[in-house]
Amino acid sequence: MLFSEVADVPKGPKVVAVGSFDGVHLGHQHLLRQALAEAKALHQPLLVYTFDPPTKVFTRGEGFLMDLTEKVEALRALGVELILAVPFNETFARRPAEEFLEDLRTLGASRIYVGEDFRFGRGRGGDPEALARVAPTRVVPLLALGGEPVKSSRIRALLQEGRVEEARHLLGRPYGAYGVVVEGEKLGRRLSFPTANLAVHPLKVLPPGVYAVEAMGDFGRYKGVANVGTRPTLGGGERRLEVHLLGFAGELYGEEVRLLFLKHLRQERRFESLEALKAQIAQDVAAARAYFGL
Repeated sequence: MLFSEVADVPKGPKVVAVGSFDGVHLGHQHLLRQALAEAKALHQPLLVYTFDPPTKVFTRGEGFLMDLTEKVEALRALGVELILAVPFNETFARRPAEEFLEDLRTLGASRIYVGEDFRFGRGRGGDPEALARVAPTRVVPLLALGGEPVKSSRIRALLQEGRVEEARHLLGRPYGAYGVVVEGEKLGRRLSFPTANLAVHPLKVLPPGVYAVEAMGDFGRYKGVANVGTRPTLGGGERRLEVHLLGFAGELYGEEVRLLFLKHLRQERRFESLEALKAQIAQDVAAARAYFGL
């Protein structure tokens, strides 16, 4: 069940895990599995108390790895049944730490789980020692892989460099995005490689470049080639996400398409002519087919 207000959450004792959980990566999963195990031992539900948008999206203007829909799906896949996603805005950011502690008391927190870097309240004045005034608090050390902590900021940096395979290693699954197909300029058709143009939230982190992807929706599941960029051959512009589906014929306008970024094929670059661009797209499609063994 998903809630946006503390008062709407069912009463009774519960284990509470708190954090932004942007990406629900392996570090988050490590914490949540411990919380789920204790909740089961106590015969209590686990509540994830999270923020929408993630705190750094609001305070620093950073992009997000998951919107709320994606986050809820990932949490439910782990077995989380209760999710409190409070709107993180200027009012919430100004709340004193004690008001956040009162939320936890109202929620009936019998155990609290946080990562070692978790802080809360106005000016980040609250720490795990303060949480312990409400209930026994488990401070889970950050999970390390490759000699570094697994953090959303690390994954964000990898994606911004197009390193989707490394991001997958830290997420425990391929990085994904979704959007609704909108009408474009139909250039892909003129180049013999029709593409679906996806309208994606402007703050969603998208890896720039060309990728072998999987696409799914009500239309089925297809392999494909996706481009994230500004189309410099055509003079540049706003960031776009376009995907060519291998073996698909038909219209997708208005359809929601979910993509999984599986393999970085190349960086986006400017070509001297549309013919040169067409030749490169043909090579991209061939590379994707080889990757998928088609």
